[in-house]
Amino acid sequence: MAEPLRIALAGLGTVGTGVIRLIDTNREMIAARAGRPIEVVAITARDRGKDRGIDLSSYVWVDDMHAMAKRADVDVVLELVGGSDGPALTLAREALEAGKGFVTANKAMVAHHGLELAELAAIRNAPFAFEAAVAGGIPVVKSLREGTAANALTRIYGILNGTSNYILSEMERTGADFDEMLQAAQDQGFAEADPAFDIGGIDAAHKLAILAAIGFGTRIDFDAVRTEGITKVSASDIAQADALGYVVRLVGIASLFGEGDDRRLLQRVRPCLVPFRHPLAAVTGPTNAVVAEGDFSGRLLFQGAGAGDKPTASAVVADLIDIARGQSGAPFSVPSGALVQCVPADPGDRVGRDYLRFTVADRTGVLAELTAAMRDANVSIESLIQHGRDKDGGEVQVAMVTHDGPENCVSKALELLEGSPNLTAPPLVMPILKD
Repeated sequence: MAEPLRIALAGLGTVGTGVIRLIDTNREMIAARAGRPIEVVAITARDRGKDRGIDLSSYVWVDDMHAMAKRADVDVVLELVGGSDGPALTLAREALEAGKGFVTANKAMVAHHGLELAELAAIRNAPFAFEAAVAGGIPVVKSLREGTAANALTRIYGILNGTSNYILSEMERTGADFDEMLQAAQDQGFAEADPAFDIGGIDAAHKLAILAAIGFGTRIDFDAVRTEGITKVSASDIAQADALGYVVRLVGIASLFGEGDDRRLLQRVRPCLVPFRHPLAAVTGPTNAVVAEGDFSGRLLFQGAGAGDKPTASAVVADLIDIARGQSGAPFSVPSGALVQCVPADPGDRVGRDYLRFTVADRTGVLAELTAAMRDANVSIESLIQHGRDKDGGEVQVAMVTHDGPENCVSKALELLEGSPNLTAPPLVMPILKD
């Protein structure tokens, strides 16, 4: 058998220790599939004395993480430290500059600096892989880069954050409001003590930017992702969606508009109403799912565990096996120099249906004001529901569903209503996902 692929591992959290367990558990099978053994030869982490539940005594401990990139006995550096900048990014640059392979699960770093790292990898002819950065154990990066390679993709979308999906699906199941379910997610370990990146949509936006670059062959552009989280979604929205035949999910959507040199890319993360019959409606709990629509493949669905030590370790080691085989390929599906700079699309270009929820003062003339704004902005109302006064009095909720129409018309209607004394809270707009 060929010489082993030698790995330096930085970061010994749940994923790092999961990688070591996986390689130890399936060592012979991995070697057979890779065509050579995969061996961890050096490790490092912030706290050397921490009990991590596994025996690390047989591994060389490196106190200076950046020394790993200079070791002659290392072929691939595996970064599981995290953070978009700082030590993780420095290590990535050092490893690739030294001509060593680089594997990471760091979605933030790839979203912000992936193009730079891909260009450096191309210059040094070094593999750069990040399957674990998107959707945990789901092999969606490889599937888009290879399985749909012959297709022109027009849309990539999905549920990309397990924390938000757990909260929304539990609100649906229990009838509880957002704050209560956020606390439950934290109590069960599905949400961090500071959940802002998850519930604010930033984590999903990192992943969407990566998927869009791979699927469309465009230069990664995280700053162009328009992001809205789930904090405004209430139990009444969940109940109203259910009555209308929908569930509420935080969905990242990347869509191409136009053709040729006029192609424009719209990337958004926001809560959406998903029809009961749509495959994403059945995705509950901390699960991720990605849908890709190709001109010849049709709709493809990838679903599975979006986080956790075992699924993420599985994706990391899959990258290592590809590198051991010499099959790493271009990180973003085409050589970095061939990636296209795509102009961000105007959100108003989207044509579709929307759910609008208004919290208003319970007095005469409010409905007339709302419907007049819709009329003047050329928004066609499919249905309108007014909820009764709550026990505290003074406010009611009005929900509308629009017919198909340009999104800029809905935006115009909201502009006409801005500053109205009848609105007691900002309106909530959620697109309705097409079947």
